[in-house]
Amino acid sequence: MTILDIRGVSKSFRGLRALDQVDVSVDEGEIVGIIGANGAGKTTLFNCVTGAFPPDAGTVTLDGRDVTGVKMHTLARAGLVRTFQLMRPFASMTTLENVTIAVQSRGVRRERAARAEAATLLERTGLVTWADAESSTLPTAVQKRLELTRALAMRPRVLLLDEVLAGLVPSERTPVLDLLDELRREEGVAMLFIEHIMAAVRRLSDRVVMMDQGSVIARGDVDDVLQDPRVIEAYLGKEYGHAA
Repeated sequence: MTILDIRGVSKSFRGLRALDQVDVSVDEGEIVGIIGANGAGKTTLFNCVTGAFPPDAGTVTLDGRDVTGVKMHTLARAGLVRTFQLMRPFASMTTLENVTIAVQSRGVRRERAARAEAATLLERTGLVTWADAESSTLPTAVQKRLELTRALAMRPRVLLLDEVLAGLVPSERTPVLDLLDELRREEGVAMLFIEHIMAAVRRLSDRVVMMDQGSVIARGDVDDVLQDPRVIEAYLGKEYGHAA
């Protein structure tokens, strides 16, 4: 059953077409990868889906309800939560405080209960040793996990992940990929994720959508899309095609 349905979404900025009739859907418990070169419109799509930009045309439906243009905080409470490529923690607060605030924003009023839930989340994401560190002092890999942990504090049904692995070395990526696998298997969290690391795309994706210049040019099974001549030409390069 489809939980997130994006239909005909278009967006222009000063006459420049950033998105052109984009259709993407995600079923319950499914992981869909979005690939494409920088400037293809991937993050703009996330911004339109989560209410940062109102789309010029098209609709966004969450669990059968039209949420087009609904603001991010309202969507988060409804179960649609996103992360950002550029992390946005409260810099002067500790890791634990950042996650506690995220729990409270979901409606948990009692601070003791919110802190206890936040501490449990830090254990799950491997951040316990950083609990009392100010977020501004955290290494990139830890900040990435903090961003994901704050998203999990909202108890999402659908996660929109914007390059959650960017800046991580391979050994740092594996725990994040394991956690995302676990979220889908054990909690049924659906995900739409933007990623350039093809090993991660292959591991996580049930389906892949390829975007180029604001449009979807290929979609379907991971291997089929990655071997599509249009995808190789526009994004992966001829060397990838020969290797595949």
